[in-house]
Amino acid sequence: MRSPAAFGALARALSHRDARIFFAASLISWTGLWVHRIAIAWLAWEMTKSAFWVGMVAFCDLAPAVVFSPVAGAIADRMDRVKLTMISQAAIGLQATAVAVLLWAGMLDIGVLLVLELLSGVAASFAQPARQSLMPGLVPRADLPAAVAANSLCFNVARFIGPAIAGPMIAFAGVVPAVLFNAAAYFIATATAPMLRVTAEARRGHAPEGSLLAETVAGFRYAGSHPGIGPILAFAAMASVLLRGIPEILPPFVERLFDRGATGLALLTAAIGIGALISGLWVASRGRLTGATRLAVWAVGLQAVATAGFIATGWFPLALLCAAIIGACGSVHGISIQTLVQSAADGAMRGRVLSLWGMITRACPALGALTVGAAGEVFGLRVPVLVAVVLALALFAWGLTRMRRVAAALEG
Repeated sequence: MRSPAAFGALARALSHRDARIFFAASLISWTGLWVHRIAIAWLAWEMTKSAFWVGMVAFCDLAPAVVFSPVAGAIADRMDRVKLTMISQAAIGLQATAVAVLLWAGMLDIGVLLVLELLSGVAASFAQPARQSLMPGLVPRADLPAAVAANSLCFNVARFIGPAIAGPMIAFAGVVPAVLFNAAAYFIATATAPMLRVTAEARRGHAPEGSLLAETVAGFRYAGSHPGIGPILAFAAMASVLLRGIPEILPPFVERLFDRGATGLALLTAAIGIGALISGLWVASRGRLTGATRLAVWAVGLQAVATAGFIATGWFPLALLCAAIIGACGSVHGISIQTLVQSAADGAMRGRVLSLWGMITRACPALGALTVGAAGEVFGLRVPVLVAVVLALALFAWGLTRMRRVAAALEG
């Protein structure tokens, strides 16, 4: 076990007033997000009893990042990031309110739900680069790795708290209160944004230097030509397609493999969150870049093994253990990569680079979820996941061969 002194870097990140406000708002909004995700996934399953449609709901929420994240990153680099954060978060709150009202009125079917989740995905594509680009303006540069880790910890604490709230809430009160909980959480997060005292450099990357399209293309060109950022983002994208889609469509696995209901879904999601929280605390306690590339690569290999264990068993306790390992590996991978790209990216390009990372974390799991859901209707759930595991292990082997070269470019 690490001594309390080992968490000094994390404590320093949390010692800053604006960072505490930022992380508190993140925890609140992401708790609402996880309550919403559990509720909507369960609602889609109850409506259709189809793994394909559950995957399609996840796809509609996450896939807009493919189209909008690169543009959102360019916008975040040329306008007030605090204002963009407020507008996009308020839009997410309004979307959740609309879902709850239509469901309460009996006017929500699967088609309307897909459209509303698409709108939420568009708003989230703008919120992610705008909000994450503020972080270097909240803490000194020396504390940035720990701050990125703390931010990811907030996400994973929410991943534990959200399902713990969602399961009983859905079981006893239904989906409507759960979705309204998310709306309230995002409205609260929106209200805290003006409280942040962000440095001018982090608040706005640069004055417009050309057309929005030209700046969007420049973001792709910058990331692709960077000897570290390009390869590590490509590796993360492929890993996300292969492995991250399974946690996005848990309801079919819960009912078909383990014969459990909403409570079982909440337990599995909470197990993922617990694993992510524990591993995230460990990564945060490191407080340094050295070795982050190695962690990002090895986490994918271990996650592939844990995913194979999850899909191969019908014993729920073992599935919970595998889910916790999946969450732990995903947290280590995500924190490590975000820390690397945050630290390596030029300040004027930070919004665009983080928008590409946001596109990977949202669109790639959506593609994986849709693929597994569709294939699961034809071949059953186990075969498509095992194929993905084999491909992920091959990707892991490829990553090992390039690990040192990428580390030299990102950790110097």
